[in-house]
Amino acid sequence: MSHAPDLRTRLRFRFRLIALALLALAATGVHAQSAADVELRRALDAAARGQAVPAHMSRHPAYGWIEFTALRRNLATLPVAQADAFLQRYRGQPVAEAFREEWLRALHRRQDWTAIRAAWAPTVGNTGLRCIELDARHRLGAADARWDQEVAAIWTSSGNSLPDECNAPFAAASARGSLTPTLRWQRLELAAAEWNPTVMRSAATGLPEAERALAEDYAAFVQAPHARAAQWPKTARSRLVASHGLAKLGRENPDAAEAQLPQVARALGFDEAERGRVLHQVALWTVASYLPGSAQRLSAVPLPAYDERLHEWQAREALSRSDWRAALAAIERMPATQRDSSRWSYFAARMHELLGDRARAQPLYVRAARDATFHGFLAADRLGQPYALCPIELPADASARARIANRPEMVRSMALFRADRPGWATREWNAALESFNDAERRLAVAVAQDNGWFDRAVFALGRQPEETRLYTLRFPLFHDELIRAEARRHNLDPAWIAAEIRAESTFNPRARSPADARGLMQVIPATGQAVARRLGEPWAGADSLYDPAVSIRLGTAYLREMKERYGLPYVAIAAYNAGPAPTRRWMEQRPGMDADLWIETISYRETREYVARVLAFSVIYDWRLHGQAAPLSERMQGRVDVARKPFACPAGSLAE
Repeated sequence: MSHAPDLRTRLRFRFRLIALALLALAATGVHAQSAADVELRRALDAAARGQAVPAHMSRHPAYGWIEFTALRRNLATLPVAQADAFLQRYRGQPVAEAFREEWLRALHRRQDWTAIRAAWAPTVGNTGLRCIELDARHRLGAADARWDQEVAAIWTSSGNSLPDECNAPFAAASARGSLTPTLRWQRLELAAAEWNPTVMRSAATGLPEAERALAEDYAAFVQAPHARAAQWPKTARSRLVASHGLAKLGRENPDAAEAQLPQVARALGFDEAERGRVLHQVALWTVASYLPGSAQRLSAVPLPAYDERLHEWQAREALSRSDWRAALAAIERMPATQRDSSRWSYFAARMHELLGDRARAQPLYVRAARDATFHGFLAADRLGQPYALCPIELPADASARARIANRPEMVRSMALFRADRPGWATREWNAALESFNDAERRLAVAVAQDNGWFDRAVFALGRQPEETRLYTLRFPLFHDELIRAEARRHNLDPAWIAAEIRAESTFNPRARSPADARGLMQVIPATGQAVARRLGEPWAGADSLYDPAVSIRLGTAYLREMKERYGLPYVAIAAYNAGPAPTRRWMEQRPGMDADLWIETISYRETREYVARVLAFSVIYDWRLHGQAAPLSERMQGRVDVARKPFACPAGSLAE
C-alpha cells in the first residue's frame, strides 16, 4: 500500500501554503504581484496563444482556468470526449460552467444536437443557452408539452428583443401551433409597455390576418402616434397600447404628447391610470430640463400616477424657483418611507427654516442627523453637533481569516484577480460567497482587500444593517502617502482626493469605464495627456493611467484645475463628473443659490448623486485620515483649515 498523500490532501496543503503566503503579504501592506502571480499570468497568456505551459503549473490551484484558456482556442474542432472530460474533471467549479457556456455555443454552431443535450446542465440560466438546448431537443424529436411550456415562458419573459438563438425554437413552436394568438398578443402588450415597436411587429407575424392588421397599426402608433388610433376598438388592449405610445412620445416631445392626449383619451375612453401614464412622462421630461410649464404639468398628473421619482422632481422644481412653500408641500406629499429619509427630512427642515419656523425644523434636522450620509452630515452642521458614526471592526481572529483565505474558491479567486482576470475571479468569488454565512462573507471581504481587491466591500456588504458600520472595509485607504503628497502639491484636501478615488474606482487601479476612463481616478486618456502637457511632464500613453502614481498625479492636477475654474469644490466635483458644458449651464440657471440647494437641483441624476457621494465620502476619509473632520458646510466652500468636528455614536443607534 502506498503511503503517499492522495491528490485532495496535496491540494489542501497547497491551498493552505498559498493562503498563508497571501496573509503574510497582506500584513506588509504590499499588493504588488508576486512571482507566482506573474507566473500564472504568463501561463494564461501562453495558453491563449496555443503555446506550451510549464508542467509544474498543473499543480496550481487555478490550473483549470489555464486548461480552459487552451481549450477555448479550438472549440470548432475540439473532440466531444475531451470537452466532456474537462466538464467532469471540474464539475461543480465555476471554470466548468464558464466552459460549458462557450462549449454549448460552439456545439450550436456545429449543429451537434446530441452533444448539446449531453453537455446541458439544468443550472444554466442564460436565455440564449436555454434556447440552444430547446432547439436541440426539437431537432432530436423531443419537443413535447413541457417543451411548449418552456418556449412559451421565454417568449413571454420580456417585451424586449430576445437572443437570436431563440429564433429557431420560436419558429418551431409556431409551426407546432403552440405559439398561440393569445401568447402573441401577450408578448405584443409587453413590448408596447417597453416602447418597442420592432418586437410588437415580430410578435404580430403569426396572428390571423384581421388581427395582424390591427397589431401592425398598434406598433406604428408606438413608433409614431397617428390619428387612426381614434378608430381602434375601445378595448383595454387599445387603451394600453395608446397610453404607452403617448407616454413614449411624452419622453421625446412633451408638447406633442400633451396636445394629442385629449383626443385619443376621448376616443378610446382612457381611465385615470391611462391618462396618468401619459401625463407622468410629459411632466417628468419637462421638469427634468426645468422647461417652462413644469409646475403646471406636475400638478396635472393624477396622484396615483406619482412615483418616488416624480415626487422628488416636484420638490426639486420648486427648489429651483426658490418657492420654499411649494417645495415643502411636495415633500409632505411623498410616501412616508421616502419623506422620512435623511435627504428629504433635511430638505423639509431647510424649508421650514427658510420660512422662519425654526421650531418645526429642529426635530427634522435631528432625524436626518442620525445618518452618516451627505444630508445627515449637513443636518448635524445645522444643529452644531458631532457627526453620527458608529464604526465597528471585524473580530481580530487570524485563524478564522486564514480559514476563509484557504478555501479553494477564494485561493483561485484571489490568484485570478492578481493575474488581471477580474471576470473569472468574480465567478470564483460568487461561488465562494454562496457557501459562506454572514460572518464568513465579511471575512472574505477582508481577505479580498488583503489582496488589493477593494470593491468587494461595495458588492458584498450591506445584506445586514450593521454591515454599513464596517467603515474600514467599506472605505479602504491605500496609496495614502501619495495622496497626501499630491494634495500638498496642488493645495487640495487629501480627504477629497481619497473620496474621488473611492467614488470613481474603489481603489481599483485597473478600473476602466465604457467611456475609456482609466485607473484610480478614472482619467480619460485625452484629458490625461492634456494635463501632463500643462504640468510639463512626459506622457507615456493611455495605459500609464493604470499606474496609481500617474493616475493620482494627473487626476489631482485636473481636480485643481476644476477648482480654479469654478471656484467652489462642489461645482468642481460636478464638472469632474459631467464636464464643463452642463456645469456652466447649471451655474447660469441658478446663480448664487446655496450649495445644498444647487446640488439637489442638478438635472443629471448621476452627477447630482455623485457630488453628494464624494462630499460625504470626504467627511468619512477625513475621519480615516485624522480622526476628525472639517464641517461639510465649510468643506463645500473650500474651507478645510477650520475648527474640526468630532464623531459620535448617537443614543439609540444600532451600536447600543
